[in-house]
Amino acid sequence: MNLLISDLVDRSITVPSNGIENFTNKLTINIKIPIYREFFKTKRNIHFSIILLVLNVKPAMSPIVAQNLSSNNDSSTPYLQHSLELIASESSTATAPSSTLGQLLQHVGDTRKEATGDQTSVHELLVDISEPHPIPFVLSFNNLTYSVKVPRKMALPGFFRWSGGSAAADAAVVGNPLAAGDSYFTRTKILLNDISGEARDGEILAVLGASGSGKSTLIDALANRIAKGSLKGNVTLNGEALESRMLKVISAYVMQDDLLFPMLTVEETLMFAAEFRLPRTLSKSKKKMRVQVLIDQLGLRNAAKTIIGDEGHRGVSGGERRRVSIGIDIIHDPIILFLDEPTSGLDSTSAFMVVKVLQRIAQSGSIVVMSIHQPSYRILGLLDRLIFLSRGQTVYSGSPTNLPPYFSEFGHPIPENENKTEFALDLIRELEESPGGTKSLVEFNKSWQNMKHNRDSEPDQLGLSLKEAISASISRGKLVPGATNDINSSSMVPTFANPFWKEMVVLSKRSILNSKRMPKLFGIRLAAVLVTGSILATVFWQLDNSPKGVQERLGFFAFAMSTTYYTCADALPVFLQERYIFMRETAYNAYRRLSYVISNALVALPGLIFLSFAFAMATFWAVGLDGGLSGFLFYFLIMFASFWSGSSFVTFLSCVVPHVMLGYTIVVAILAYFLLFSGFFINRDRIPGYWIWFHYLSLVKYPYEAVLRNEFENPSKCLVRGIQIFDNSPLGEIPSAMKVRLLQSVSKSLGVRITRSTCMTTGLDILKQEGITDLSKWNCLLITVAWGFLFRILFYFSLLLGSKNKRS
Repeated sequence: MNLLISDLVDRSITVPSNGIENFTNKLTINIKIPIYREFFKTKRNIHFSIILLVLNVKPAMSPIVAQNLSSNNDSSTPYLQHSLELIASESSTATAPSSTLGQLLQHVGDTRKEATGDQTSVHELLVDISEPHPIPFVLSFNNLTYSVKVPRKMALPGFFRWSGGSAAADAAVVGNPLAAGDSYFTRTKILLNDISGEARDGEILAVLGASGSGKSTLIDALANRIAKGSLKGNVTLNGEALESRMLKVISAYVMQDDLLFPMLTVEETLMFAAEFRLPRTLSKSKKKMRVQVLIDQLGLRNAAKTIIGDEGHRGVSGGERRRVSIGIDIIHDPIILFLDEPTSGLDSTSAFMVVKVLQRIAQSGSIVVMSIHQPSYRILGLLDRLIFLSRGQTVYSGSPTNLPPYFSEFGHPIPENENKTEFALDLIRELEESPGGTKSLVEFNKSWQNMKHNRDSEPDQLGLSLKEAISASISRGKLVPGATNDINSSSMVPTFANPFWKEMVVLSKRSILNSKRMPKLFGIRLAAVLVTGSILATVFWQLDNSPKGVQERLGFFAFAMSTTYYTCADALPVFLQERYIFMRETAYNAYRRLSYVISNALVALPGLIFLSFAFAMATFWAVGLDGGLSGFLFYFLIMFASFWSGSSFVTFLSCVVPHVMLGYTIVVAILAYFLLFSGFFINRDRIPGYWIWFHYLSLVKYPYEAVLRNEFENPSKCLVRGIQIFDNSPLGEIPSAMKVRLLQSVSKSLGVRITRSTCMTTGLDILKQEGITDLSKWNCLLITVAWGFLFRILFYFSLLLGSKNKRS
């Protein structure tokens, strides 16, 4: 039953001495907080108020509740201290008349008002002291089976032996039973074979086994990281099948590799995780408080201001990095936490500290499922349930305390001074190498489980439905992102914790902060642009308006436009470095993929603007380009559009090609093709019809034509006068007097008077010669910008389709 404290005023609860232990046990179960039971042994008749006042609320409550209480500790100390003194005085007076609950609460309330000024009534408290609270969450998995097709080794003698009918011998060689889907070229490899078990909140389930036994595969199966069509069996939470959307919100997956931004500090890393994963209803101060509590919980206080670090920057230790990786995934207090070998690569002390942290997480009301290779004796004492795997089959499932009787009954007792798990793993390895394999141990485990089930077949405690359990968990302080405790609401657990714009702001802030800590990257890029611009400026210094000047301008524009695209190639490793961080964060709905795409573009824009302006300033007036201020502004805009489209193209390519060296090779090759078909080396009219499509797909074509129009579309600008028409011909070397006479002869033949100053070729004539007649310079600018947006859209869809993070 539920007792409201205000209903107990002027009533006493008398607990017999032989019922004290049972009574305190019930209270501990229901309120989920430990009770100082020693006090109850000193007094037979106790008031309910005394029970309430001797509760220690911090250790077992949800972290957010604990931190709220801890923030008020200073103010609550006076009246609690006074109340405890009152209790002590009651206890010491055996014959003293028993005060009523109302009197005690009144006294506590008066003291509380004097100490804090808080007018809240002390009577307003609800406690369930009737039925034992059911276990909130039970993750069950039954008959999980998963297999993949692998190429068969086609050694010639083995081929004839297989095709000759000795299939059984071949199956024995590969170590797996022959499946119906086997062929001459592939065989079926069973990674999981009929795995069953369960994990409960407050406990750590550890999956053990040798390398290749299926530990990581089982964790992936439970975490919904295997495609539904490939995995057989079922995984349920509180008896209900877990939807992918629900699992993403209430769970977290810690990968084996520590995927973190190297230039962020521990505190900043956790704070950004809090911004992504904590409910939008929490204030900034509450989120900061949660981060500080988590830092203490993870034992990272001394490293809070230290950067994560990488190969080139000294940062935190390996054990601290691992705890930070765990911290960013538990910041939202997930109901289920999956970890793939969290102790891998750590020394024994660091590994123990990591598992100790996981134990505290479990005790706060979470289910913790982890794989571990070979736990030490101390770590074994922290684990609640074990599953030993051998080649995808269960050879033991149960408590660590049942390991000695289990192997004793199997006929291999564990020596007293030997590590239980080391003995078990060594025995399993010996059996795997024996002719019969681990079949005997697998069969023994099945009979052991059946016998144990029959012996312990007591009715389970009343369980909660999934929605009710989540609602109760939220009420208890669980930080399910953005959730409400309305179990009738269809959106009780939303897909994302934050709105779209909030995600963009946080992503942009993180990216800018990480980039500011690595100024060398942008500095090198700026230096490359300035050096290139300076070389071009000095080589093409102050070009004149002559036929040779025209050709030199064409060469300058072609090289300048292609340089902007090649300079963007350095953006290739940027996303490749963030790729797995992005996949980890979006796999469990930390933010939307669209938010990442837009923030990635927005953060890139200031740098592109600065690079464009630097290149335009270094080349425009030095080369002697035409157009004045308006011409410079357009030149700057087309440079910026080129950097924008080039950066977008390389970003899209980095998502499609996941390797740096291969990506650079593809970028350089494609940009060379773009330049080839841009119209500089061969005019559009001369390109073969079967290649003309590539001319219109060339990214260099449009900015190249735009700068040519910006330079040559002035009809009053004369580029070739009189005798200059002979400059690009074999007659260019003859004396000027001879050129004048030749010009006069041409004039008489044509019947047109041509002098030394007669304009023979204007800018429009150059554009016609180059085949640039279709698009205006502003259309070319808009198309170049549109290419950038198109590649950003393709980048989004490639993220959407290529980051499922699931096994097939």
